[in-house]
Amino acid sequence: MTSLQLAMANLASPPVLFFVLGGLAVAVRSDLELPQATRRWLALYLLFAIGMKGGVALREEGLSGAAPVLVAAMAMSAAIPVVWFYALRRRLGNANAAGVAASYGSVSAVTFVTAVSWLERLEISYSGVMVAAMALMEWPAIVAAILMFRSGEGQGRAVGPVIREALVNGSLLLILGSLIVGFVAGPERAAPLEPFYRGIFPGMLTFFLLDMGMVAARRFGDLRKAGALLVAFGVVAPVLGASVGILASFLIGLNPGDALLLTILAASASYIAVPAALRMAIPAANPGVFVPLALGITFPFNVVVGLPVYLDVIERLWP
Repeated sequence: MTSLQLAMANLASPPVLFFVLGGLAVAVRSDLELPQATRRWLALYLLFAIGMKGGVALREEGLSGAAPVLVAAMAMSAAIPVVWFYALRRRLGNANAAGVAASYGSVSAVTFVTAVSWLERLEISYSGVMVAAMALMEWPAIVAAILMFRSGEGQGRAVGPVIREALVNGSLLLILGSLIVGFVAGPERAAPLEPFYRGIFPGMLTFFLLDMGMVAARRFGDLRKAGALLVAFGVVAPVLGASVGILASFLIGLNPGDALLLTILAASASYIAVPAALRMAIPAANPGVFVPLALGITFPFNVVVGLPVYLDVIERLWP
């Protein structure tokens, strides 16, 4: 299928349509809203489910060939923030440049989960190791951005506590833990749980994206303060990140499904883990700059436009 055909199929899918519905609910000032506890539960469920699926798949596939993928993922996560920090520091200052750099070097678990669901609908296979790659890409970007900030400010603050905070982050702990449980249990022992972590997964993701549509729409107002150039960055950055992801995937010989997942990880931006980590490490970094950018621009762009375009490019380039 061409990019246009893939894009039309993506736009007609229930998850994307419910994402748009969430945005419309905010636009017409509806009182539709999910309770905070429900939103939190849905997010935790998705992390649990994707971790279990990845762990079981990894047990079936084995660990051979995993090292190049994991090394490439961590290298991208550490390198991308360095580029964005030095590109943005004059305009935003050291603290906010570090915040944006950390967000765009780290990953969005929700974008990854959406990409996995999309691949499954298209019946394109992917490897369980990609879940591990996603989990490992969370913290190198945060550490790299903090080091860049310290270098720019001439500070000598210890990074150790920040690394620990990133590694014990609840979201990261849950997805890594679920991955390990799925791997240890294997397909047979995990079979009784399969209706929960696999059967209802598409519906849960769709309902979660309804809420994400509302959250993203509410962030649009904050983007007016960011300026046109920074808003444009929210589209340019994922495209450049995706280009790096596609190149890395090609060089290490990934199959198209894994290539798309590594690409979407390189293109995505964190709006959960990074604000939590930088609140302690760089208090001067303003979440009002990088969170609306990641959630209001980059997330919708990747989910609606990026996925079909990236896959089309991969299918054209792959032998």
